[in-house]
Amino acid sequence: MKRILPLALCAIVMFQRLPTAQAVGTSASSAILVEASSGRVLYEHNSHDRRDIASITKLMTALVALESGVPLGEEFPVPDEAVGVEGSSVYLRPGERVTLEGLLYGLLLRSGNDAAAAIAIRCAGSQEDFAREMNRKARELGMADSHFVNPSGLTAEGHYSSAYDMALLARACLENETLLRIVSTKTATVGSRVLTNHNKLLWRYEGAVGMKTGYTEKAGRTLVSAARRGGMTLIAVTLNDPDDWRDHAALLDWGFAGYAPAEVEEGAVFGCVPVSGSLVPFVEAQVQRGWLYPVTGEEQLELKTVWDAPAVSAPVERGDRLGTLEVRCGGELVGQVPLVAARSAGRDAVPAKNPLEGLLSGIF
Repeated sequence: MKRILPLALCAIVMFQRLPTAQAVGTSASSAILVEASSGRVLYEHNSHDRRDIASITKLMTALVALESGVPLGEEFPVPDEAVGVEGSSVYLRPGERVTLEGLLYGLLLRSGNDAAAAIAIRCAGSQEDFAREMNRKARELGMADSHFVNPSGLTAEGHYSSAYDMALLARACLENETLLRIVSTKTATVGSRVLTNHNKLLWRYEGAVGMKTGYTEKAGRTLVSAARRGGMTLIAVTLNDPDDWRDHAALLDWGFAGYAPAEVEEGAVFGCVPVSGSLVPFVEAQVQRGWLYPVTGEEQLELKTVWDAPAVSAPVERGDRLGTLEVRCGGELVGQVPLVAARSAGRDAVPAKNPLEGLLSGIF
């Protein structure tokens, strides 16, 4: 990982040359490789094409369920409508007492369509109302090429997404700690059921943190995967890919070999702003939150501080916004990092003592 130095020390951040990755491709009708933190697209092929997506739909089902407010551990009976649903199943029984957490394991490890139906009915009252919540969440995430009709991914008119949109969804899923914990679980025991994750990359690929598999005759094989190495998380999505395990390993290897993360660390100081009306003459501007961007060995980042005002008036509280650190790559704006006051400056504040003051007075 390359750490970006404060602006006082450099205006352009250079990186040592990285190994050049070989050309990459897949057998998929649509594919994309994205760095999770920044959202930078590293590779894409027909990534905005609308296609059937099969059971990777269940990532949206899980995310909406976890944001529904239904307690994870609260028991409730399996509704009759969820029993005997077409396709893959965890074989729920009518009236069986289950929890949302248990159903989520069945949904994401075993890909249970009955678990999807039970989740939808418990969280929204019906599968149709739950699908409306899925579409609301899709709009919130900017998934412009997606529409959901059911919570399972079974083939239905008007149920589709794109590789790009599924990468947007995957980024949101990675930010949900509960969802990430479940999709990264290899095996789990839920009641009397022993569930094994269908995602073979958890066993086969170093750094894999899971996500979701899918298949229907119309959609073909669909897969969303994520892996972490060297401080960077990559997301791969393929739609209608007959060789998805091999293709995902190749995409992830290519991304990790060809890119390295450049990082602006939380708390790093980038300049200072004058303060009027205080004995403290200025306050340092520090990065409010960490920021990461993947770069190749040939790329360089340009940094520029943009202040909200040339000076501020006391009182200033620690954490008050002072400006923005703009980051460009090849002239394109790729990041805007908030800069905030590193300390407070009150009207009655006393400036920091010069450590040489006592020494100099003793000499003279």
